[in-house]
This record gives sequence, C-alpha cells and structure tokens, in this order.
Amino acid sequence: PKETVTSSFASFIHAVRPEHLSKTVCHRSKRMILDSLGVGLVGSTTPVFDIALQYCRLYSSVAVSSVYGKPGVKLSPTLAAFTNGVATHSMDFDDTWHPATHPSGAVLPALLAASQMLPPSAKPNGMDFLLAFNVGLEVQGRLMHFSTEAHNIPKRFHPPSVVGTMGSAAATAKLLSLSTAQCTHALGIAASLAGAPMANAATQAKPLHIGNATRLGFEAALLAARGMEANPFILDDIPGCSGFSAFYTTYHPKPLSTPSDHHEFLLEKQDIAFKRFPAHLGMHWVVDAALSVRNLFINYAGSFSPSLIRTIVLKIPVSKYINRPFPSSEHQARHSFQFNACTALLDGEVGLSSFTGSSIHRPELRELLDKVVVEHPEDNVANFDKMYGEVALLLHSGDVLTGKCDTFYGHWRKPLSKESLLKKFRSNASHVLPAEKVETIISMVDDLENLSDSSQL
Repeated sequence: PKETVTSSFASFIHAVRPEHLSKTVCHRSKRMILDSLGVGLVGSTTPVFDIALQYCRLYSSVAVSSVYGKPGVKLSPTLAAFTNGVATHSMDFDDTWHPATHPSGAVLPALLAASQMLPPSAKPNGMDFLLAFNVGLEVQGRLMHFSTEAHNIPKRFHPPSVVGTMGSAAATAKLLSLSTAQCTHALGIAASLAGAPMANAATQAKPLHIGNATRLGFEAALLAARGMEANPFILDDIPGCSGFSAFYTTYHPKPLSTPSDHHEFLLEKQDIAFKRFPAHLGMHWVVDAALSVRNLFINYAGSFSPSLIRTIVLKIPVSKYINRPFPSSEHQARHSFQFNACTALLDGEVGLSSFTGSSIHRPELRELLDKVVVEHPEDNVANFDKMYGEVALLLHSGDVLTGKCDTFYGHWRKPLSKESLLKKFRSNASHVLPAEKVETIISMVDDLENLSDSSQL
C-alpha cells in the first residue's frame, strides 16, 4: 500500500536520529526541559498534586519511578508520569507553544518515568532522551497544524489533552525503540485515550489534562510494545469514519517526511513561550500592559492611588473561559484577565503569592475589580501570536492613562534570557530541593547530550 499520513508519522518516529537535531533545537528543548522540571517541582507543593499522589498510592505495583518533590517516594512508571504531569500544570506555570498547547508537560514526565523503568542494560543516554523529547514536540506541533482552528485559543477541548497524548505516545515509543508498525499502533491507541473539555479550565481538574496526556500516551506505547493493534489510518482523513479528525471541525492532514540531513524540526522555526508567573498565558499580556500604565500613573500622581481611578478598561480578545470578573478560587484567578490586571496595578507584580486565598479576597482588590469594564476590539483576536492586551485608567479628573502590550517578556518573539530562565528555575526548584541539587540539575540539563544514563535526571 502507498504511504499514508499515519505511516509517515510512524516512519519518522522510528527513523529519526540524534544527528537530525540542530544546535538551535537542542538549545531550545533543553531550556524547555529545565523550565518544566522547575515548574513540576514547585507544583509538587500544591493541593491538587497531593490529591493526585494520594490517589496513585492506593495501588500496589512495581514502584521504580520518582515523584517530583518527594524524596524516597516512588510509584509505578505510568502513575509517576501522571502525578508529575499533574504537578507540571497544577499552577498553569508551564510552557506554551503556537498553535496553542503545553508541550513539555505532556512529554517530559513520561520520559523520566520510562528511563527509570528500563533495566540497567537498556538505559537511554542523554542524547536518546533529548531526541525522544523532540519527537514528542514535533508530533504535537505537526498535529496542531492540521487545523486552522487550532491556531486560536480553544473553545471545545484542551489541546494538550489531545495532541499531548499523541506526543507522549510518540516520545515514549521512540525511547523504547518500538518498530515502525508498533509506532503506528501507539498513535492509534493514544487517539482512543485522548481528549478533555474546556469546561474544566479554571478548576482542579484541569491539571489532570496534562497528567493524563503524559500517562496515557506512555500507556499507549507500552500496549503497542506488547502487541496491541489499532487503526493504522488514525491520522488520515477517511470520509465517513473519523480518526484523529474527530477533534477538529476543519482537518487537513499532511504526511511527515522521513528525516534527512536537512530535516527542520518545528522548534527550529517556532520557539516556545515561558511564563514569568503562574497563570494562563493570556494573562501575561494584560499584566505587562497594567504594569506599564501603573508606571504612568505613579509619574502622574506620585503614587498609586486607586481612589483617583473611576474606571479600568481592559481591551482583550473574546475568550469566555479567561474572562472572569470576580474569581473566587486560585484556579479561577489564574484564568481571569480582570484579576491579573488589577493585581498588577495594586501590587506592581504578579507572582506565586498572588493566588493565595488571602490575596484573592482582599477588599482593596475587590474595589479595583468593581471598576473594570471589558471591551473586545475586532482587531484583538484570540490567538497567542496576534493578540494584545491594553489597560486604560479613566481618572475622576477626566484624564486617561493607557498601557498596551503586543509582546510580553517570555513570548517567543521576546524570549526569556538565560539569566531570567535560570532565576525562574532556581526560585521554583528551591521550594523542595536544597541548593546543591538545584545546581546539579542545571548542570545536568545543560550537558544532557553527554549524560550516559538519562535516568540520573
């Protein structure tokens, strides 16, 4: 039979080699790995992580894989992947790509757990690990490009619960050295395990989307390795019988070419966005706009005086699940344009402590939230590559002060510096690890290509 879209993906997963990774791809993906580890470590301090860990410890199994932030605690490989995936997204602090998804958290925990699962004679080295990680990213990115719908902030399903599951399956299939046929079936099995609705955004259930993506993709690869079969046309557009196309209203699949000396990974062309504070990516535009107008206000009035403000106008894209006028929980606050803009105005920053109960329910913050009016300009689309944030302060004096952000610091157009990324990692990891272990991880990731046993990570 002639090559299909699905078989082209399976052939790519099986055939790609370390030499196909460019210096740029290696550099960018190592930054992603380091950031994701730090986010997962600080995420292990959250209540939702504790719930996930308590659930997983109900099961007696071969406990060989480590858990973020819990020295001495090990779980079965797939449950460790699940738990660490939950930790990674527990604060909505993990990286974001375009088209919109959270790629690292869906892949990294599965690879870490799989590395510990494998016997000493079959441990993957650091280059094997880095390659498998990039395979997981590439598959996610290619699948997102199958639909123009995927380019915008989603309305129906959370992207990492779909493409992340497929990416995890591809990455672990590569790490486990599955055959081309097994890679095909791993993708098919993963498609049957994928999907989560957007209605659970801003709840404790949302981190489960990443936990399930990394775990279920891992399980799909394990099942395929043991001989389970699935539809070998799962990525193809077959009229009358939906495969992966079931997730999109528009679907135009394209084959993935077999890697050659000149193969260009998507990460080469499209860098990642790293978050400076733990909230939905859209919040970073309004926070930077709010900080800008706050500085104007202080120059105008000498200090930040909320009583001088009559109305706060936010100009944001139409996106229902992140338009929350009065959030009442930390997860709602992480998904509220209004909360993040007003917190930045009031405090001059947004950070970990901004989402505690005492911060969320401050009377002075509620007073600012009461003054917010939302507008949706037609040119401000719900797209992480095109949107902007604008915050205008209408003062009782009649004056108007405006701050606008087209590209926040940390966006792929304005990447975090090495110093900023290391500062974020050290701050996050130090919540659960001593300084010497934090520095060891930094060194290990920086030299990942030369690591003889990736399970050391």
